[in-house]
Amino acid sequence: MVFIGEEPIHIEANADIGELVVFPGDPLRAKYIAENFLENARLVTNIRNMSGYTGMYKDKKVTVMGSGMGMPSASIYTFELIHYFHVKKIIRIGTCGAVSPKVNIGDILLASRVYSESNFAYTYNNYPKYIVDANSHLNDILLKIAEAKNIKLHMGLLTTMDVFGPYIDYERVLKRIPQKYDILGEEMEAFGIIHVANSLGIEATCLATVVDSKYSNVVLTPKERETTLNDMITLALEAIIK
Repeated sequence: MVFIGEEPIHIEANADIGELVVFPGDPLRAKYIAENFLENARLVTNIRNMSGYTGMYKDKKVTVMGSGMGMPSASIYTFELIHYFHVKKIIRIGTCGAVSPKVNIGDILLASRVYSESNFAYTYNNYPKYIVDANSHLNDILLKIAEAKNIKLHMGLLTTMDVFGPYIDYERVLKRIPQKYDILGEEMEAFGIIHVANSLGIEATCLATVVDSKYSNVVLTPKERETTLNDMITLALEAIIK
């Protein structure tokens, strides 16, 4: 892989980044997690207001930072975290829209695999497929923790789109997905994050809380999205330290 420069461009070069990263899209959600879940958390990078915090969770050093929206943004931070800071595990935590009647508003989805019709992976490193596998080891840990904590978790396929689904007629996009893929939810980052992580040989997966659904008129507000995702946050933190 060709890249330019010996220091990261989008993360502070001297940032104290842990090997374990919880990765929300929203930097304000990163701030919320740092303030409410981590001990001795401190802001370690804030280039372009993409905040990253490092602190302790049950005596383990954890970094939580925003990825931004969409695969281009998320892939930049994923690459820099792995290449420059030697991150070993990444769990994306985000929100998604339900595209299956099997899941409801507020449910948590765990990606087994992620489908995307984007050319992202082909552009990135000539990867010709439209599906990537989340890390099975991380997923096994998440499933065991969810069961122990009595947290309902749906494991299955997500799709990552290049556009925000509710703003388009995404039914035509969903109809293009091969029927053998039973998609539970759609979002905008997981495919890119997992593909970069897989390409660089580290563990990565995605948790996503359903905040809107084609089967429901209920939509969580931005404030609810920021502060009412505690079960998902807890699952990610408990799993990342194992």
